[in-house]
Amino acid sequence: MRNNVDVSEQESAVVIRKATVADARGILDCLAAAFEPYRISYTHDAYLDTVLSEEAIAARLSSMQIFVAAAGYQIVGTIACCKQNAEDGHLRGMAVLPECLGRGIAEKLLQAAEAELKQQSCSRITLDTTEPLQRAMRFYEKHGYRRSGKITDFFGMELHEYVKGVER
Repeated sequence: MRNNVDVSEQESAVVIRKATVADARGILDCLAAAFEPYRISYTHDAYLDTVLSEEAIAARLSSMQIFVAAAGYQIVGTIACCKQNAEDGHLRGMAVLPECLGRGIAEKLLQAAEAELKQQSCSRITLDTTEPLQRAMRFYEKHGYRRSGKITDFFGMELHEYVKGVER
């Protein structure tokens, strides 16, 4: 039995795959762990909508394509996507466990979701994020997303829309 696994082995052991209903608890745990550091910066209702309930994850699994990053039986990251109309796809619920940040997992999840939306003939991808998530904003900007200028209310918080064109 091995107790110490080096980082390169852990990275190669992470598999990106489509989520199943059996992954619901792992997705909820991942969202909760990833967003816990931001809880104080969120309104109560915004936080609950972000980390989801059991009913909400069931609804998301039925209405969106969810990808997970799995290391063995543990979900270490997740992202959801869906086609919104003839041209636009939308991303939601990107999360990576805090102890797994900086390992390229978010990038692999983003690539999987973008590939799914490209396959569905989307020419634009949108996502929304809140001001406390500065690291996420930098990540999305690094990967070609730009603020659209659209800001909406998210349970008493400003929600910033980001947009990226998809090359076909």
